[in-house]
Amino acid sequence: MQLFLALMIGAFIGGVAGYLGTLMLSQRMALVAGPLGHLTLPGVALALIFGFDVSLGAFPFVILGIVLIWLFEMRTGLPMEALTAIVFASGVAITFLFLPSEEETTALIGNMSQISIGVTIMTLILSLIIFFATKIIYSKMVLASISEDFDKVEGIDLRKYNLVYLVCIALMVALGVRIVGSLMTAALVAIPACTSRNLSKNLVQYSYMGLISGSLACVLGILGSDFTGIPTGPLIIITSALFFLISLIFKK
Repeated sequence: MQLFLALMIGAFIGGVAGYLGTLMLSQRMALVAGPLGHLTLPGVALALIFGFDVSLGAFPFVILGIVLIWLFEMRTGLPMEALTAIVFASGVAITFLFLPSEEETTALIGNMSQISIGVTIMTLILSLIIFFATKIIYSKMVLASISEDFDKVEGIDLRKYNLVYLVCIALMVALGVRIVGSLMTAALVAIPACTSRNLSKNLVQYSYMGLISGSLACVLGILGSDFTGIPTGPLIIITSALFFLISLIFKK
């Protein structure tokens, strides 16, 4: 039963991460999930210490980090990547002041060993919300990335779509830390998207191949972990990286 729940969670999170990752790659934001994953560490640490769900602990801190970066950028005018480095590095440093050493591995590379039906249902619902929200904004964001004039001609309020986009990324990172930890969230979205780009001929194929690649990598990684006892997070990323290497052979 536990394995079945883990496979359900992995298939949904991996699929939605791959789908969202294709949009992030087209926006040149595929690595944003990495620093945001580090921002979840204080919330994940609190969740591990007090025994509540890690995704619930991660999400408020991702949102807080995004807001802080946005406020600092307005106040200082410094580049966003520099401010992101300040915020996420501070979050990591604060985390290791109070995180017990025995919980460090779980926080950094994830843990799928204890999953309840309630957590599974919550994960599936949030994954579907991210998928459909991304699907709604996908074409508009791609058009805007090609040329900012498109949003003016089409009468698109790009600020609204950007807000939805950032919330989807934050939710995805909060869910992703459960299966790959805070260190590898960028790889969870970026590698399936790169694999899909190698194999696809058009935008529809590109988006859905990302979904399939991400979902399959998570399922195989979880099954491999169950058979070998190797931590799930690293196996998922290694499997995803192998898919990418294979995709180079069939690159379109």
